[in-house]
Amino acid sequence: MKGLGDFGEAVTARYLRKKGYTLRASQWRCRFGEIDIVAEKAGVLCIVEVKLRSNLSRGLPREAVDGRKQRKLRTAAACYVSNNELDLPVRFDVAEVYTDGKGGVTGFQYIEDAFTCD
Repeated sequence: MKGLGDFGEAVTARYLRKKGYTLRASQWRCRFGEIDIVAEKAGVLCIVEVKLRSNLSRGLPREAVDGRKQRKLRTAAACYVSNNELDLPVRFDVAEVYTDGKGGVTGFQYIEDAFTCD
């Protein structure tokens, strides 16, 4: 499963670079969890959760970013901001990567401001 996650994160990183984001970190870990991608654009720190699916039998990828996952991401983001002594607004985004299961991307959706910081 790790290989598929890395694939989804690579697809998302390419998308972000094309859109003018600066990538600050990937697979950043702290004791509270992992942030898939940390990016920045226009003075906003973007915490990006990447979800990859080959079918929708388990629902839309964004649905996997439930309340529990959101809390973990908020806490990890606060740790990242503190560790790096940043003073930037934080936004939480979700990238949905759809694949045919053979290494091909069949769809991609990037959801800005997918959930709030509270």
